[in-house]
Amino acid sequence: MCANYIPSTRDQLQQFFGVAAPDSGYPEEAFPGYMAPMIRLPHAESVPGDRACALGMFGMVPGWADPKLARQTYNARTETVASKPSYRHAYTSRHFCVIPLHSFFEPSYESGKPVRFEIANTDGSPLGVAGIWEYKRDGGNGLPLLSFSMLTINADGHPMMQRFHKPGDEKRMMVILDPDQYDAWLHCPVDDAHRFFVRYPAERLVARAAPRAGKKAAQEGLPGL
Repeated sequence: MCANYIPSTRDQLQQFFGVAAPDSGYPEEAFPGYMAPMIRLPHAESVPGDRACALGMFGMVPGWADPKLARQTYNARTETVASKPSYRHAYTSRHFCVIPLHSFFEPSYESGKPVRFEIANTDGSPLGVAGIWEYKRDGGNGLPLLSFSMLTINADGHPMMQRFHKPGDEKRMMVILDPDQYDAWLHCPVDDAHRFFVRYPAERLVARAAPRAGKKAAQEGLPGL
C-alpha cells in the first residue's frame, strides 16, 4: 500500500492526463493529510474526455469525520470499500477519480531491515491510480474539503510488489490504470468497477532504493522507510 508518493508535475498533468493544473501549488512529495492533485469528472453530465483536476487531501475524509482521519484512510481495500463507513458513500455514489503520480514509495525488508524504494513506470511516464473522492462541506477552516483514497488489491505473488512490506504481511498494490482506461474508470458504473481491479504488469515497473534521512522522516511524522 502507498503512504508516500511524488505527484505528477503541472506539465505532466497537461501532457499525459489532458487537464489543466490546479491554481494552487502542491508539495513535491505527498503524505497522508497533504493536498495533492486528483482528476475527476467536472459535472454529472460529463461525457468521455471531460476531466477536471483539483487539489484534494490524500486520505478520505467523509462528511462526518475530522480531517485527521486522513492519516488512516489513504488506501481503500477493494474487497471492503463498498461496506466500510469511511469509503462507502464515495464508492456507492461513483465518486471515482484518477490520482496522477510520477512514482511511489514502499518499504522493502529484503536486507533484514526496512529500506525505502521508489517505484515508477519503466518508460518514465506518469502512473494513473484508480481512486475515490469525497466532499466535506466544512473542512475545519470554514472552507469545503475534497479528499481521496487510492484503491488497493491483493498482490501476493506479484513479481514486483511481493518484494515490499513486512515478511508475513499480505502484499498489496494500488490499482494502476492504463491511460486508455482513465475515461472508462471515471464513467464506470459501480457494478462494473471490479473489472478494473487487476494487477499492473511487473515488467512495466522499475524499483530503486531511495532511503530517506532519519531526521527528515521524523519531521514528516511517518516511519523512516
